[in-house]
Amino acid sequence: MKWLCLPFQQLNVDQLYELLKLRSDVFVVEQNCAYPDLDNHDRNPETRHLLGYKDHQLIAYLRILPAGTTYQHVALGRILIAQSHRKQGLAHRLMTEGLVHTQRTFRDTHIEIGAQLHLQAFYQEYQFVPCSKPYVEDGIPHIDMRRAFTPLSPS
Repeated sequence: MKWLCLPFQQLNVDQLYELLKLRSDVFVVEQNCAYPDLDNHDRNPETRHLLGYKDHQLIAYLRILPAGTTYQHVALGRILIAQSHRKQGLAHRLMTEGLVHTQRTFRDTHIEIGAQLHLQAFYQEYQFVPCSKPYVEDGIPHIDMRRAFTPLSPS
């Protein structure tokens, strides 16, 4: 697995196309959810895009948003694994990489996510705890979760 963590300005045209296509494939087509994916947060100079490649194919993605963009603290969002590569433990690798890059980029910070409710237990494995009541966003049940700053052990 090859990981790249880049600001928008350093993404090449192919990387940008691949990440937008993968987000559309998962969130719009697979989950049948029409929502405004292009929200201008991608272009924020502090936003980071974590891309996971296997055999030169983008199969894992998340974005890291600076504090104050969508939540009070730094936020992770658009977390996904391509449907063809699920159930292989890649979501755990993606989360670990995401937390490492978040701490490298933003240092000592809490991290927030708007998690799909059915993934709450998964995020709890990474020390995220619910900080809202469940709510529906774009027709899908969600819950806000927060991870207090905890230094990661060196791997």
